Amino acid sequence: MIPTITAFAQSPDRGKGQARDMRVRWALEEVGQAYDVRLVSFTEMKQAAHRAVHPFGQIPTYEEGDLALFESGAIVLHIAQQHAGLLPDDPNARARAITWMFAALSTVEPPIVDLGVALLLERDQPWYAQRLPIVRDRIRVRLGELATRLGDADWLDGAFSAGDLMMVTVLRRLNISGLLDEYPSLAAYVARGEARPAFQRAFDAQLTVFNDASKRG
Repeated sequence: MIPTITAFAQSPDRGKGQARDMRVRWALEEVGQAYDVRLVSFTEMKQAAHRAVHPFGQIPTYEEGDLALFESGAIVLHIAQQHAGLLPDDPNARARAITWMFAALSTVEPPIVDLGVALLLERDQPWYAQRLPIVRDRIRVRLGELATRLGDADWLDGAFSAGDLMMVTVLRRLNISGLLDEYPSLAAYVARGEARPAFQRAFDAQLTVFNDASKRG
Protein backbone atom coordinates (compact mmCIF):
# COMPACT_ATOMS: atom_id res chain seq x y z
CA MET A 1 0.00 0.00 0.00
CA ILE A 2 1.34 3.44 -0.93
CA PRO A 3 1.32 5.88 1.99
CA THR A 4 -0.03 9.40 1.68
CA ILE A 5 1.64 12.37 3.34
CA THR A 6 0.45 15.94 3.65
CA ALA A 7 2.36 19.08 2.73
CA PHE A 8 1.69 22.80 2.38
CA ALA A 9 -0.22 23.75 -0.74
CA GLN A 10 1.76 27.01 -0.58
CA SER A 11 4.86 26.56 1.53
CA PRO A 12 5.95 29.64 3.50
CA ASP A 13 9.60 28.70 2.95
CA ARG A 14 9.26 29.44 -0.78
CA GLY A 15 10.52 26.03 -1.86
CA LYS A 16 13.69 25.96 0.23
CA GLY A 17 12.88 22.57 1.72
CA GLN A 18 12.53 23.80 5.31
CA ALA A 19 8.97 22.60 5.88
CA ARG A 20 8.83 19.43 7.92
CA ASP A 21 7.33 17.32 5.15
CA MET A 22 10.84 17.44 3.67
CA ARG A 23 12.05 15.07 6.39
CA VAL A 24 9.38 12.55 5.55
CA ARG A 25 9.89 12.86 1.80
CA TRP A 26 13.63 12.32 2.25
CA ALA A 27 13.11 9.24 4.44
CA LEU A 28 10.73 7.71 1.91
CA GLU A 29 13.17 8.40 -0.91
CA GLU A 30 16.05 6.84 1.06
CA VAL A 31 14.18 3.58 1.51
CA GLY A 32 12.73 3.54 -2.00
CA GLN A 33 9.10 3.75 -0.92
CA ALA A 34 6.68 5.39 -3.34
CA TYR A 35 4.24 7.82 -1.78
CA ASP A 36 1.39 10.16 -2.57
CA VAL A 37 1.13 13.75 -1.39
CA ARG A 38 -2.06 15.52 -0.40
CA LEU A 39 -1.60 19.29 -0.42
CA VAL A 40 -3.47 21.27 2.22
CA SER A 41 -4.06 24.99 2.54
CA PHE A 42 -3.60 26.87 5.80
CA THR A 43 -7.38 26.95 6.15
CA GLU A 44 -7.74 23.21 5.55
CA MET A 45 -5.05 22.46 8.12
CA LYS A 46 -7.27 23.89 10.86
CA GLN A 47 -10.44 22.14 9.81
CA ALA A 48 -11.88 19.07 11.50
CA ALA A 49 -10.96 16.60 8.75
CA HIS A 50 -7.25 17.40 9.01
CA ARG A 51 -7.29 17.76 12.80
CA ALA A 52 -8.67 14.22 12.99
CA VAL A 53 -5.22 13.11 11.84
CA HIS A 54 -3.11 15.95 13.23
CA PRO A 55 -4.75 17.36 16.39
CA PHE A 56 -2.56 20.48 16.27
CA GLY A 57 -3.53 21.35 12.71
CA GLN A 58 -0.05 21.15 11.18
CA ILE A 59 1.86 19.17 8.58
CA PRO A 60 3.11 16.58 7.84
CA THR A 61 0.79 13.67 8.42
CA TYR A 62 1.23 10.09 7.24
CA GLU A 63 -1.59 7.72 6.37
CA GLU A 64 -1.21 4.11 5.31
CA GLY A 65 -4.24 1.85 5.53
CA ASP A 66 -5.64 2.11 9.03
CA LEU A 67 -2.52 3.85 10.35
CA ALA A 68 -2.48 7.63 10.71
CA LEU A 69 0.55 9.41 12.18
CA PHE A 70 1.59 12.98 12.86
CA GLU A 71 4.90 14.58 13.98
CA SER A 72 7.78 14.32 11.54
CA GLY A 73 10.07 12.50 13.97
CA ALA A 74 7.51 9.79 14.69
CA ILE A 75 6.80 9.39 10.98
CA VAL A 76 10.48 9.09 10.04
CA LEU A 77 11.04 6.59 12.86
CA HIS A 78 8.12 4.50 11.60
CA ILE A 79 9.49 4.53 8.06
CA ALA A 80 12.97 3.60 9.31
CA GLN A 81 11.58 0.71 11.35
CA GLN A 82 9.50 -0.63 8.47
CA HIS A 83 12.16 -0.46 5.76
CA ALA A 84 15.85 -1.24 5.51
CA GLY A 85 18.31 1.55 4.97
CA LEU A 86 17.84 4.11 7.75
CA LEU A 87 18.59 2.12 10.89
CA PRO A 88 21.51 -0.27 11.52
CA ASP A 89 20.87 -3.98 12.03
CA ASP A 90 23.00 -4.12 15.18
CA PRO A 91 20.68 -3.45 18.15
CA ASN A 92 23.08 -1.12 19.95
CA ALA A 93 23.87 0.90 16.82
CA ARG A 94 20.16 1.02 16.06
CA ALA A 95 19.41 2.42 19.51
CA ARG A 96 22.15 5.03 19.09
CA ALA A 97 20.74 6.13 15.73
CA ILE A 98 17.32 6.61 17.32
CA THR A 99 18.97 8.56 20.13
CA TRP A 100 20.40 10.96 17.55
CA MET A 101 16.92 11.43 16.10
CA PHE A 102 15.69 12.54 19.51
CA ALA A 103 18.78 14.71 20.04
CA ALA A 104 18.11 16.53 16.77
CA LEU A 105 14.50 17.27 17.68
CA SER A 106 14.73 17.76 21.45
CA THR A 107 18.16 19.30 22.00
CA VAL A 108 19.38 20.97 18.81
CA GLU A 109 16.18 22.17 17.15
CA PRO A 110 14.45 24.14 19.98
CA PRO A 111 16.89 27.08 20.09
CA ILE A 112 16.95 27.12 16.28
CA VAL A 113 13.17 27.42 16.23
CA ASP A 114 13.44 30.20 18.83
CA LEU A 115 15.71 32.10 16.45
CA GLY A 116 13.21 31.73 13.64
CA VAL A 117 10.41 33.01 15.85
CA ALA A 118 12.50 35.97 16.95
CA LEU A 119 13.45 36.93 13.40
CA LEU A 120 9.96 36.55 11.96
CA LEU A 121 7.62 37.57 14.76
CA GLU A 122 9.43 39.57 17.41
CA ARG A 123 11.32 42.30 15.55
CA ASP A 124 8.93 45.00 16.74
CA GLN A 125 9.27 44.08 20.41
CA PRO A 126 11.28 46.44 22.63
CA TRP A 127 13.40 43.57 23.95
CA TYR A 128 14.22 42.14 20.50
CA ALA A 129 17.74 43.60 20.32
CA GLN A 130 18.61 42.12 23.71
CA ARG A 131 17.01 38.73 23.08
CA LEU A 132 18.51 37.99 19.67
CA PRO A 133 22.18 37.63 20.78
CA ILE A 134 21.09 35.40 23.66
CA VAL A 135 19.22 33.06 21.33
CA ARG A 136 22.11 32.97 18.86
CA ASP A 137 24.57 32.13 21.65
CA ARG A 138 22.36 29.26 22.82
CA ILE A 139 22.54 27.85 19.33
CA ARG A 140 26.31 28.27 19.27
CA VAL A 141 26.61 26.17 22.42
CA ARG A 142 24.75 23.30 20.78
CA LEU A 143 26.61 23.63 17.51
CA GLY A 144 29.95 23.59 19.31
CA GLU A 145 29.00 20.46 21.21
CA LEU A 146 27.74 18.77 18.07
CA ALA A 147 30.86 19.70 16.09
CA THR A 148 33.05 18.25 18.84
CA ARG A 149 31.14 14.99 18.78
CA LEU A 150 31.14 14.75 14.98
CA GLY A 151 34.88 15.42 14.76
CA ASP A 152 36.20 14.47 11.34
CA ALA A 153 33.64 11.71 10.77
CA ASP A 154 31.22 11.81 7.85
CA TRP A 155 28.19 10.87 9.95
CA LEU A 156 27.24 10.91 13.61
CA ASP A 157 27.61 7.21 14.34
CA GLY A 158 29.06 5.05 11.59
CA ALA A 159 27.00 4.89 8.41
CA PHE A 160 24.32 7.41 7.46
CA SER A 161 21.13 6.82 9.45
CA ALA A 162 17.79 8.35 10.33
CA GLY A 163 19.68 10.22 13.06
CA ASP A 164 21.71 12.03 10.41
CA LEU A 165 18.62 12.64 8.30
CA MET A 166 16.90 14.40 11.17
CA MET A 167 19.99 16.32 12.24
CA VAL A 168 20.73 17.59 8.74
CA THR A 169 17.17 18.82 8.27
CA VAL A 170 17.33 20.61 11.63
CA LEU A 171 20.67 22.27 10.84
CA ARG A 172 19.42 23.39 7.43
CA ARG A 173 17.06 25.73 9.26
CA LEU A 174 20.14 27.84 10.02
CA ASN A 175 20.91 28.48 6.35
CA ILE A 176 19.82 32.11 6.42
CA SER A 177 21.38 32.91 9.81
CA GLY A 178 25.06 32.50 8.94
CA LEU A 179 25.62 30.57 12.17
CA LEU A 180 26.43 27.30 10.46
CA ASP A 181 29.32 28.97 8.64
CA GLU A 182 31.04 29.38 12.01
CA TYR A 183 31.35 25.58 12.21
CA PRO A 184 32.93 24.34 8.95
CA SER A 185 32.68 20.67 9.91
CA LEU A 186 28.93 21.01 10.43
CA ALA A 187 28.49 22.97 7.20
CA ALA A 188 30.30 20.15 5.39
CA TYR A 189 28.14 17.60 7.21
CA VAL A 190 24.96 19.29 5.99
CA ALA A 191 26.39 19.51 2.48
CA ARG A 192 27.03 15.74 2.51
CA GLY A 193 23.42 15.16 3.45
CA GLU A 194 22.16 17.49 0.75
CA ALA A 195 24.33 15.72 -1.84
CA ARG A 196 22.60 12.39 -1.28
CA PRO A 197 20.46 11.44 -4.31
CA ALA A 198 17.45 10.73 -2.08
CA PHE A 199 17.66 14.23 -0.62
CA GLN A 200 17.83 15.73 -4.09
CA ARG A 201 14.76 13.80 -5.21
CA ALA A 202 12.82 14.91 -2.14
CA PHE A 203 13.95 18.51 -2.53
CA ASP A 204 12.99 18.62 -6.19
CA ALA A 205 9.56 17.15 -5.42
CA GLN A 206 8.71 19.78 -2.83
CA LEU A 207 10.17 22.57 -4.99
CA THR A 208 7.90 21.51 -7.84
CA VAL A 209 4.90 22.02 -5.57
CA PHE A 210 6.02 25.56 -4.77
CA ASN A 211 6.78 26.40 -8.40
CA ASP A 212 3.40 25.07 -9.56
CA ALA A 213 1.62 27.11 -6.87
CA SER A 214 3.56 30.23 -7.91
CA LYS A 215 2.53 29.79 -11.54
CA ARG A 216 -1.11 29.59 -10.50
CA GLY A 217 -0.68 32.83 -8.58
